[in-house]
Amino acid sequence: MSQTRRLAAILAADVAGYSRLIGADEGGTLERIKALRGELLDPKIAERNGRLVKTAGDGFLVEFGSVVDALRCAVDVQREMSGRNTDVPSDNRIEFRIGINVGDIVVEDGDIFGDGVNIAARLEGLAEPGGICVSARVREDAAGRLDLVFEDIGEQSPKNITRPVRVFRVVTDKRTVPTPMLALPDKPSIAVLPFANMSGDPEQEYFADGMVEEIITALSRIRWLFVIARNSSFTYKGQATDVKQVGRELGVRYVLEGSVRKASGRVRITAQLIEAETGAHLWADRFDGEIADVFDLQDQVATAVAGVIEPTLQLAEVQRASRRPTNDLAAYDLYLRAYATMLSPARNTTEVLRLLDAAIARDPDFGPALAWAGICHIWIDAVDAIGGCADPEGNRRKGLERGRRALLVVRDDPAILANAAFTLAYLGEDIGAMIALVDRALSLNPGFARGWHASGGIRLIAGQPDMAIEHVERSLRLSPRARVGWGLQLIGIAHFAAARFEKAIPQLLLGIQEDPNFATSYRYLAASYGHLGRLAEAGETVGRLRAIIPWIGMDSLLRNPQQHELYVSGLRLATGEG
Repeated sequence: MSQTRRLAAILAADVAGYSRLIGADEGGTLERIKALRGELLDPKIAERNGRLVKTAGDGFLVEFGSVVDALRCAVDVQREMSGRNTDVPSDNRIEFRIGINVGDIVVEDGDIFGDGVNIAARLEGLAEPGGICVSARVREDAAGRLDLVFEDIGEQSPKNITRPVRVFRVVTDKRTVPTPMLALPDKPSIAVLPFANMSGDPEQEYFADGMVEEIITALSRIRWLFVIARNSSFTYKGQATDVKQVGRELGVRYVLEGSVRKASGRVRITAQLIEAETGAHLWADRFDGEIADVFDLQDQVATAVAGVIEPTLQLAEVQRASRRPTNDLAAYDLYLRAYATMLSPARNTTEVLRLLDAAIARDPDFGPALAWAGICHIWIDAVDAIGGCADPEGNRRKGLERGRRALLVVRDDPAILANAAFTLAYLGEDIGAMIALVDRALSLNPGFARGWHASGGIRLIAGQPDMAIEHVERSLRLSPRARVGWGLQLIGIAHFAAARFEKAIPQLLLGIQEDPNFATSYRYLAASYGHLGRLAEAGETVGRLRAIIPWIGMDSLLRNPQQHELYVSGLRLATGEG
C-alpha cells in the first residue's frame, strides 16, 4: 500500500435530515440523491477540478488542489439546490450541509485521512441545511479572491478534535442577514421544542403544547440546568427544524423533541434528547397511558422525562469535562471530574474527595461539591472498603461540617438538600428534620431520582424499611441506567431490618456483584445468613469482608434499637460469637 502526504482543500458534505427523508420515502429519496449526483454534484466537482474521494450513504468527500475551487464548487451547489427547492415542501427538501478545510492529508490507495479531513467533517456538522462552514485558514486563503461574505461564528470545539477551530459561515446571498450565534451558558442548557401532534386532529394541539409546557416547567426545577423559555422554543412550531441550527440560534447544548398521539382513549408520547452540536442521540423513550385524566398524565410524563433527562445530561457533562486538560480547572470542572470518578467501577473515594476539596477551595460556597463531600465522608466512615479510615472522629466531624455548610449556602436546590439531608441523618442529626428536608427536595423536583434514593436511605435510618424500599424502587425506575448497586444494597438492608432475611440476601448479592467494594453489603449479607442458620455461607461472607477491610464493624446505620440489635446479633452468629 503506497502512502503519500500533500496539502489539499477538503470538502465534506451530507444530506440534512437524511434519516427522516429515508423513513418517509426510502426509494424516492435514494433516486433523488442519485439524480442529483448525475445532474449537479459530479459535473460541478469536475468543473472545479475536484476529485470525489468517496461517498457514504448521505455524504460525500471531495479533494481539491485549490481553496478557491473548493469554495466555488460548494457555492455553486448550494445556490443551485436553493433554486431547485423553491417549490418543494420544507419537510421534503434535499438540502446539503458542507464543511471545507485546508490542511495536510495522508493519501493511501485513493482514500484520504488525517486531521485536515476530520476537521472538514466536523465543520460540515456545524453547517445549517443549505449552508457552508469553513475554517479560518480557508477564509484567509480566499480573502479578496471571491465575492463572498464570511460570518465569524467564533472558536468551536468539535468532537474528537484536540484544539479549538475558528469557524466562519459562508453567506452565499448578500441579502441574507446572518443570524447571530448565541454563546453557550456557563452551565448545561436545553431547549424543548414543540411536540408534533400525530393524532390527525388539529384540535388536539392543546394537549401536545400542554405536555411540552409541563416538561419545560419540570426541567426548570433542576437548578443546575439552563432551560429556554416556552416563548422562544415555540417559535419553531410547525417548522421542519434542524437541531444543530436550533442549538446555534438558541444558544443551547441539548434539544428535546418528540410527538404526541391520541387515539381510542389512549395516548402515546415519544421523546428524544439530542446533543445539538453533533446531532447525536443521547436518550429516547416512549410513554403510554389512558387519556381519562389528561392533566394528570401530562404531569406524570413530565416528571418521568425530567427524572431520566437529569442523569443523562449529568453524564454527558461529565464526559465533556473528562476530555478537557487538567490544568487550571474551574470549580465546576473539578466537581464534574469528582462525579465521574465516583461513578467509575473502581471508585476511589480518596480521589473523589481530593477533587471536591479542590473545588471547595476555589469556591467555599459551592453547594454541590459540599454536599457530595459529605457523602464521601459517610463512605469513608462505614461503607467504602477502600483504604479504611485513620481518624474516624475527625472524618465524622468533617462530614457534619460539609453537610451543614451545604444547607447554609443552598436555597432550594433539590440535589443539595437531598445529599446534605442524607449525610446529616447518617451522622446523627435529628431524623425528623432530615425527613422534612428530603421531602422538600422531592416537592421541588418530583422526578429527581437521586432524591428518592436519599429519601429511601433516610427512611431506612429512621426505622421505616417498607417506605425505604418504595422510595428506592421509585429512584431505580426514574433512573434505570444509573449505578443500581447502591439502590439494591439499601433494599437488601431494608428487608433485613424487617427480618425478611430470605428477601434480603438476593438483593445484597446483586449489590455486591455490581460493586464489590461496599463493605456494608457483606456485613448485612453475613448477618442474614447468620439468622437463617446458614453458617457456612455466613463464614465465607465474613472471610470476603475481612479480605478487603480489616474489621467487621458492629455499628449500623439503623437507629431503631430492635433493628440495630438484629444486625449485631446476626453478625455475632456469622462470626461464631453468638
